[in-house]
Amino acid sequence: MKNDNRKIVLVGTGFVGMSFAYALLNQTACDELVLIDVDTQKAEGEAMDLNHGVAFSASHMKIYAGGYSDCKDADIVAICAGVAQKPGETRIDLLQRNTAVFHSIIAPVVESGFRGIFLIATNPVDIMAHVTQRLSGFPASRVIGTGTTLDSARLRYMLGSYLEVDPRNVHAYVMGEHGDSEFVPWSQAMVGTKPVLTIVEESPQSYSVKDLEEISEDVKNAAQKIIAAKKSTYYGIGMSMVRIVKAVFGDEKSILTVSTLLQGEYGQADVYIGVPCIVSRDGVCGVLEVLLTKKELEKFKLSANLLQDAFGGIRFEQ
Repeated sequence: MKNDNRKIVLVGTGFVGMSFAYALLNQTACDELVLIDVDTQKAEGEAMDLNHGVAFSASHMKIYAGGYSDCKDADIVAICAGVAQKPGETRIDLLQRNTAVFHSIIAPVVESGFRGIFLIATNPVDIMAHVTQRLSGFPASRVIGTGTTLDSARLRYMLGSYLEVDPRNVHAYVMGEHGDSEFVPWSQAMVGTKPVLTIVEESPQSYSVKDLEEISEDVKNAAQKIIAAKKSTYYGIGMSMVRIVKAVFGDEKSILTVSTLLQGEYGQADVYIGVPCIVSRDGVCGVLEVLLTKKELEKFKLSANLLQDAFGGIRFEQ
């Protein structure tokens, strides 16, 4: 991957895609950004709008609407495109339609000569990341789903507020599916170097395990609450995507709960799921296998099984 010109191609200029693009510009996270959308006029308009703010940014980004041929020398292709679920449509039907959309995207990206990293945000993100890996034939390390990065950020924010500490000093993760079967492994949650469960045990007058479980549920249901209030969520996931991008471009080897293909970790294989991963210039260069309790492993297995069943129901063109 080149270091002199950090190039990203974004496919899908909806709310999530443009929140990602806007955050890229404000955080000066890349040097060149190409926007691709089935609605080419919208992509052109979004590029113009962003360019008009460059003078107010510390960035010197080159931003323009383009096509799949622009992927050839890109470092990252980020995909936010997809279709919405229709009334009465099953999850498998939705997955089948999104797989068709992804086939129309992945094929020309690969044909362009692209050899970088795919970053997937389209929901259900774990399955769509797996679909991307299957369709592209890329090593799993170079196909990353946003996973539970946003869920983990929500957890750190809520837990920080509850314990009255800076969320940046809260070390806790949400694992599993980015969805209803996700869970918080409280056995691994820390503030600084002190276990959260120990803090709760030492101060029963102020904290309780019941409160922790309520925080876990609030994290899981956060998206639904936001959607009920403003129809969709996009700022948080856009910033999560930028965090992953910066870990890649900076070769940080940061630990982020992205969605990756397990190959025996946690007793699971052939499933994309959110786990703490080491993210570097090469993509996911390792899975950090944290020590889960028996009950937590059971929750993880349930989540993995749900994802495997859903992915197994997708028909791929031969």
